[in-house]
Amino acid sequence: MDELRSHPFSAGLRRLLTETLEDGERLIWQGQPDGVAHMMMWRFSWWIGGLWLLVTAIAFAQGFIEQSAKPLLMVGIAMVAAPFVLLLQDMQTLFAITDRRALILRTAWGRRTVRGTSFAAMDKAFEILEIGRGAGHLNFASGVSTRSPDTDYTGRYGFRCVRDPADVRGILERARR
Repeated sequence: MDELRSHPFSAGLRRLLTETLEDGERLIWQGQPDGVAHMMMWRFSWWIGGLWLLVTAIAFAQGFIEQSAKPLLMVGIAMVAAPFVLLLQDMQTLFAITDRRALILRTAWGRRTVRGTSFAAMDKAFEILEIGRGAGHLNFASGVSTRSPDTDYTGRYGFRCVRDPADVRGILERARR
């Protein structure tokens, strides 16, 4: 069983997991998204944001923009900060597999959310999308609303940016049997 890394958010995630498990439900595996791999997926934001800030600073220094400098700087800062915001969200996320279902738990931004998917609601075959650094997306359900942060644009739902997705798929398949 993969252990939850120790950080300021881990105690809240452990409490939420304990409260979520039903009577007699056994935890088989737990893990967290690979936040660094997730950040690296969005590294282009650093390049664009850095260039945006540079061009804005040059334009301001040359007197081309005056009152619009603040909003333009805020946009650049947001682009540079976005990958770090994703890392913070990943630190507040826990994936779990029990003997009954797959769980995605979050304590992000002060909101505690739990999303469980029973084995019966899962697709027959699980899909893995590699993203690099040994991480990938493990999709185990289809037809889910694309509003969920754990769903891609086609409605495939599952563990996002999980480490060793092939190993996790094996654990999930064994648990489902």
